[in-house]
Amino acid sequence: MIDNRINQINQILRVEESFDLIYRTLTIGEKVSCIYFIDGFVKDDIMQKILDSFSSIKKEDLTDAHTFLKQNLPYVEVDMTSDMETFKTSILTGITGLVIDGFEELILIDCRSYPARSVEEPDKDKVLRGSRDGFVETIVSNAALIRRRIRDEHLTFSMMNAGTASKTDIAVCYMDNKVDKKLLEETKKRISKIDVEALTMNQESLAECLYKGKWLNPLPKFKYSERPDTAASAILEGHIVILVDNSPSSMILPTSFFDIIEEADDYYFPPVTATYLRFTRVVITLITLFLTPLFLLFFSHPEWIPKNFEFIIIQDDINVPVFWQFLILELAIDGLKLAAVNTPNMLNTPLSIIAGILLSDSAVESGWFNNECLLYMAFAAFGTYTMQSFEFGYAIKFFRLMLLVLTQLFHLWGFSAGTIFIIVFMFANKTISKESYMKPLFPLNIKELANKFIRFQKH
Repeated sequence: MIDNRINQINQILRVEESFDLIYRTLTIGEKVSCIYFIDGFVKDDIMQKILDSFSSIKKEDLTDAHTFLKQNLPYVEVDMTSDMETFKTSILTGITGLVIDGFEELILIDCRSYPARSVEEPDKDKVLRGSRDGFVETIVSNAALIRRRIRDEHLTFSMMNAGTASKTDIAVCYMDNKVDKKLLEETKKRISKIDVEALTMNQESLAECLYKGKWLNPLPKFKYSERPDTAASAILEGHIVILVDNSPSSMILPTSFFDIIEEADDYYFPPVTATYLRFTRVVITLITLFLTPLFLLFFSHPEWIPKNFEFIIIQDDINVPVFWQFLILELAIDGLKLAAVNTPNMLNTPLSIIAGILLSDSAVESGWFNNECLLYMAFAAFGTYTMQSFEFGYAIKFFRLMLLVLTQLFHLWGFSAGTIFIIVFMFANKTISKESYMKPLFPLNIKELANKFIRFQKH
């Protein structure tokens, strides 16, 4: 019987075709047994100790699986199952499986160890003060980083999975006494109904499966963070945090505009400094959105420019229309971003120098661009980095491009219509919990709005 069972498992797992799927037959208490594991996922030293302990087991000790787990398996994380599908999935996720002759149940020993990089500060979510740790690609390590900061029995990590082939682990994290139960149940229901082969792009694939909204909407429905302190803070505020295995960041929901503008540095500085940083972030974002369309509008109607600001008028010859200069520079800046991502670190500095030369003096001297256009576009480019969210930065970029086109076509009417459209779009947009994207500004809650803009002292 044991031989038939081993042959069945070998066929299901296709152990003969995969070099990293290891199975080994052995004798435990005079009974034929077989152990299955994936090479590279198992902790060798722990597995060696477990195998050594099997040598002292006698035949009379092997009465049933429950007794065996309690008395003869000296390890913390053990379980058993009678379902072959669960056993197969567990093996493929790195858990060690054990089959013993005479036992109906299949034994699972979780002594896996995934390859992972060290916990270090993320490149994107850096802070001037505060902790220097960040999420990694292992979901268990990420959960531990949050648990270290919240020592409360209400902190819950609900484990789920998605993907018929990948079976990607997904942890839904929340405070049971603070979370919106309706949103929580809806989120779990959506995850359980995901019908895809694999979450190939990890969190982005999950986000697209959770929120199947109109793809033309550029405003982010989730906030992404690689910082465990940010995730822990969101959980304590009643948000839901989703961790996806193989992804070094967390998804925070629901997310509104005022959640996007918050950053970790706001809480690592005194209230006055933090409040100033928040206002600066919002002001620079607004300037980034309207600067180039406004310049284009005033360039088309120089009579509207006050005398004290006539210096902004372009004095040099204009070979390429201002509108097309801005469009070319928008594409060129994104091209530089892509080049920086795909350039080896040792070449980043030379590339930056070359790009600076090409897009400054040489670009102006060649007649393609004017100094004023380069200046305003440069401010718009670095202004997008005042927000931690890449997604929101590109939403601002798309709104700016729309304003540029409307201003070029219809001048003041186009600029006004575009501005009204952006305002209405922001206020009409909904979060994933069906609340206003501009809450607490709309509907207005003065006390909550003040807390979003002003960082009060916390005790």
